[in-house]
Amino acid sequence: MNHIAIWIISFFAIAGVIIRPFKIAEAIWAVTGAVLLVILGLILPSDGFAGIAKGTDVYLFLTGMMLLAETAREEKLFDWLAAHATNLAKGSANRLFLLIYLVGVVVTTFLSNDATAVVLTPAVAAAVKAAKVTKPIPYLLICAFIANAASFVLPISNPANLVIYGTHMPPLLHWLPQYFLPSLIAIVVTYLTLRFTQRNELREKIGTGIPVPSLSPGGKTAIIGIAATAIILLVSSAMDIPLGLPTALTGVLTSAIVVIRARKNPLVVIRGVSWSVLPLVAGLFVIVEALNKTGLIQILTTILNQGAAYSLNGTVWGCGLITAVAANLMNNLPVGLIAGNTIQGTHVPEIVKSSILIGVDLGPNLSITGSLATILWLVALRREGQIVTAWAFLKLGALIMTVSLLFAIASLWL
Repeated sequence: MNHIAIWIISFFAIAGVIIRPFKIAEAIWAVTGAVLLVILGLILPSDGFAGIAKGTDVYLFLTGMMLLAETAREEKLFDWLAAHATNLAKGSANRLFLLIYLVGVVVTTFLSNDATAVVLTPAVAAAVKAAKVTKPIPYLLICAFIANAASFVLPISNPANLVIYGTHMPPLLHWLPQYFLPSLIAIVVTYLTLRFTQRNELREKIGTGIPVPSLSPGGKTAIIGIAATAIILLVSSAMDIPLGLPTALTGVLTSAIVVIRARKNPLVVIRGVSWSVLPLVAGLFVIVEALNKTGLIQILTTILNQGAAYSLNGTVWGCGLITAVAANLMNNLPVGLIAGNTIQGTHVPEIVKSSILIGVDLGPNLSITGSLATILWLVALRREGQIVTAWAFLKLGALIMTVSLLFAIASLWL
């Protein structure tokens, strides 16, 4: 009976995170579910705290990245980049589409997919408005799709990567040979399919001579901070050092320097950060810890080991496709947590683990509920007065995600 109760509470908590009934914030649903599990005695308080503690590296990583992203946004760095991209397009909608896509690749790779959704979306909206674009949706869609397509270029490109591998994160020199080609293929195929689906909307001429805002000293400091963070994280990853603390330290330091130099109130940056993400992730960690008590991980571990022993190729394809679909049904954070607990308890070949990670990272391009980044993108989109319905996104995602996922998994054998 306890196991059934755990599953029911977990189901409603995760469903609340995805659907947001009554417009209640995602974090409240996750935290409520976690608290109920403890109050009802379904898990011990010590188990709840153990679940929360497992996410320490993720909390630190998110804190640093969100501070960096908010500091850059506050200093208009992304508006500056978007204006340059618009002018470089020289009146060509296709060229602007490509330039924004490339900026999205860079931001996702070095600042994480959540930063792309939260920060780049309003910058792109401002850029297309300045360019007098009458159909801005194709450019805004870039921010959603590239946030997931480029999210496994580096370990730092997606918090889900930290969740899946946990303390067993591959060093950078192992990560790059393993994921560079699948990432490149996912990025290219996503661009080609997205560009193909939007070809009719990209026939219009766009404005030229867009005024480029001057980059403040704080903006220049933010660029240096972002570059320094990327270097530090690459070195940390190469030395197999957990990424959370270095990210948090560089994020806090960069924000502090920018605030001090600009003589700004630090609360301006602090208030702009989406701190609710942290309790959301913590709540999901507790929920997954409770699901572990039902024997879910042991069952999945057994299935995975038996599948790999019977048919390696079938297991690779099956794991990638199943996790991709599951990420859209449950959101990729809890799926990543479950997958991470499963693969950390097995000795399956690396190609199976790679397929699972690709499914968790790339799968959310199917629907608007697939990842936290896509949910955050929707929120940013509504603030700009733009609407993309769940059905419209699903029709696009069914093509874009499926094709890119199949190509990315196939590339694992190259």
